[in-house]
Formats: sequence, structure tokens, C-alpha cells
Amino acid sequence: MNRLALLLSTWFGCGLAPVAPGTVGSLGALAVAWPLIAWCGFLPWHFLALAATLTLPGIWAAHRTAEIKEMKDPQIVVVDEVLGQWIALAGAVVLDPPRLLAAFALFRIFDIVKPWPVRRLEALPGGAGIVVDDLAAGAYAALVLYLSRFVVQF
Repeated sequence: MNRLALLLSTWFGCGLAPVAPGTVGSLGALAVAWPLIAWCGFLPWHFLALAATLTLPGIWAAHRTAEIKEMKDPQIVVVDEVLGQWIALAGAVVLDPPRLLAAFALFRIFDIVKPWPVRRLEALPGGAGIVVDDLAAGAYAALVLYLSRFVVQF
């Protein structure tokens, strides 16, 4: 089970990147998203459903990895970035390259800046504290992406 937790929490090794593992994890989310969009016809809401489906396993994997590494929030855990990135995609009108790029940029900004109450969510215990703040950052990114359609023709 430890191997499964490490595999999922590092998003199949993305979290082992020596530089910017969170960004690499977000790119790993998009690497999965693109074929799902192109070949399976995934729509924005599908990524919300996918994130919801993987949230509890992601929390478990993040918690277990934190225990293995004896750290509160190990940098190698990037499943939270994957889930947050997929939530950000849910705010798009359509899933084309410009909107994928916008969702990526918005999620990374909100994940790094952590506006209220995102930062406070890190205080949740165990894997929930690792994952839930990124879910909230993804929700902020999705909201901005969704609202951008009314401000600019995007």
C-alpha cells in the first residue's frame, strides 16, 4: 500500500522533479487532460467529476506519504496540484489550448498566493490539509476563468 500511496501522491513521479514539483504536477494533470479532451470528448464538468472521484484517494495517498516521509507536507506530494488543476479546468467554456493555458496559469497563481481562506485550509489535519487548500485554489481559478467570459470575449 505504501508503493500505491507514493505512486498516486507523486502523480506517477511528477513530484520527484528536482525543480518546481508543484508546477510539474500541474503539467502532469494537463498531460492526462489533453488526451481525455481530444480522444474521449471530455467537457469541463468531466474534470470536476474526475477531481471529486480522486479526492478521497488523493487525501489518503497524501496522508500516507506524509507519514512515510515524516513531514507535514512533503514537496513530492503533487496529487493535490493535479486535483486543483482539474477543478480549474471546470471553469472553462470550452477546453482549447488558450483556455488550458489560462486555467494552468490561474491555478498556479492561486496555489502560490493562497488568498483567504485557502491558506487557512492548510491547517486541516493530515492529508486533508495537504489537498483541500489546492481544491480551493482550483475553485478560485475556475471561478475567474468562468467569469472571464463576461469580461473579455474568452
